[in-house]
Amino acid sequence: MLMYKGIDHVQIAAPSNCEDECRAFFSGLLGMPEIPKPENLRKRGGVWFRCGSHELHVGVQEHFSPATKAHPAFAVDSISELRGKLNKHGIDIKEGEPLERAERFYIHDPFGNRLEFLARQD
Repeated sequence: MLMYKGIDHVQIAAPSNCEDECRAFFSGLLGMPEIPKPENLRKRGGVWFRCGSHELHVGVQEHFSPATKAHPAFAVDSISELRGKLNKHGIDIKEGEPLERAERFYIHDPFGNRLEFLARQD
């Protein structure tokens, strides 16, 4: 029987020449360390980040259109600290519908992709 272990990575799309802005946002602001892409994939552009035990891949899409509904949801341990940091940097935060035993909100990356941040209360 096939057993899933979890999710290895999530990929979102961004326009050409997005790498510096990705690094500033995902690594600089959100604190996700950049990880090297395999040599044979570097020619495609984009950049990868570590997110806990998972990876976030930002890939270049030629005819880019942001994902405004579909989104990755990032589990965080200090959502109030993240909220404060984002507020300090002028990032527009959208509150999510209440979710039992969780606090969450949404933002958009510099390219318009929707991102969710969530802290579950055990």
